[in-house]
Amino acid sequence: MTNPNGQNPAQPTGKRQLRGVSPVSSEGYEAKRTPAQTDADDEKSGNITAFPGEVVSEMGKVIWPTGKQMLNYTLIVFAFLIILTIFVWGTDALASIAIRWILIR
Repeated sequence: MTNPNGQNPAQPTGKRQLRGVSPVSSEGYEAKRTPAQTDADDEKSGNITAFPGEVVSEMGKVIWPTGKQMLNYTLIVFAFLIILTIFVWGTDALASIAIRWILIR
């Protein structure tokens, strides 16, 4: 069955192809493929003396939290730790009560 343009209808792609022919040709793949880019950073990678400079450069790109954000994050972590500590303590207390009840009647 052909469509109005006189071409065959589109076939499914992937593992369940009906015809067993890849819908992507190697020519089309090569045409669409972006060439690998070489940066100046790639050329000097591996040089141990360049590492400290790269660290300083990367640290300059970091978005540091404000004091208010740090206070909020710290309070959230402490609240979570308190809740988790209470949960673990409660589980331990219930387990010890259950074990005493089972073993010492």
